[in-house]
Amino acid sequence: MKKRLCAPMIALVLLLTACGGGGGNEAEESLARIRGRYIELLACSGHAELTADYGQRVYDYGIDFTWRREGETLLTLTAPENVAGTAAHIAAGETALEYDGVMLETGPLNTRGLAPVDAVPALLRYAREGFAAECALEGEEGEEKRLHVICRDPETKPGEGIEAELWFDPESGALLRGEVSEGGFTVIQCDISGFSMEDPA
Repeated sequence: MKKRLCAPMIALVLLLTACGGGGGNEAEESLARIRGRYIELLACSGHAELTADYGQRVYDYGIDFTWRREGETLLTLTAPENVAGTAAHIAAGETALEYDGVMLETGPLNTRGLAPVDAVPALLRYAREGFAAECALEGEEGEEKRLHVICRDPETKPGEGIEAELWFDPESGALLRGEVSEGGFTVIQCDISGFSMEDPA
């Protein structure tokens, strides 16, 4: 069931955005609708194919995830084979991970301590709370369009500091892809499939 955003919620969404790029008003309207939905979201789940790039080392992971606003977020590694089945838990309101099985430790990817297993929760935080500096609808005529959103600190120039790029289905709001970069170097690339959302009744 679709819900209308109340005026205070619309005001909050607008405070979290300053995009005005190639998609024009249509992109901004899509972003406002999607951001409002993520702010109210109760839970979501899906599968992520993730690449973590340390410059000299590159790791690929498969991760099944279930995020809940109230309750526990569960991340289960499906690849590589030697860590498949390892689960990481994040309690509501916490950022520390508790692992079942093998401890996955490849080191932080950026100055904020982002690790590969943190990537999906981080992308979801950007979807809900990140400052959207740019947004545009992408896709050639006849192709399915994607809403491309770039989140960064409002005081930071493009290509500087930490940026997150997110791609959404503009109709369903599903998160399709996410990337995190620092100083113009992409440290996380994440393709998401089977994304589903649980909205308030």
